[in-house]
Amino acid sequence: MDHRLHDFLRGEGRDGRGRRLSDVLAFDDDGIEGVHDFIQWLFPSREGSRAVPGSPVLGEEEAAAIRADPRALEGLRAAAARMARFYVETDGWLVPFDHNHLRITRIIAALRDLLGREEAEAFHAAVAARNREAGGPVNADSLRYWARALGG
Repeated sequence: MDHRLHDFLRGEGRDGRGRRLSDVLAFDDDGIEGVHDFIQWLFPSREGSRAVPGSPVLGEEEAAAIRADPRALEGLRAAAARMARFYVETDGWLVPFDHNHLRITRIIAALRDLLGREEAEAFHAAVAARNREAGGPVNADSLRYWARALGG
């Protein structure tokens, strides 16, 4: 069975462009903003990506393997921390419509599915607070998607 996502999150595999988890986590903020094919690897989903066709899709067997692997969970937590830092420290996404709003939905859902509701809620709380601090520029539909991603 193909476990590319699991291997990537463990720090042993490579994404579709040949990068390791450590390479992606080392992106500076411009890299996080400008590169569009890594988020599907950091935060896998059971749904295919419309933004990056051909991205891997998370199957139930692989999801179970990730959940059971402390190294993969550590990689996922490191990815969540890197993205939380990006959203807390940058302002470009604090506009009515932005591709980062879709990323945030994916991140929350992946955290919920793989790490549990508590970690998804913590990420959601951080980005929602940042949006409020900025005067609430993010559109209401995106905010609803983020909230729904918590529920499964």
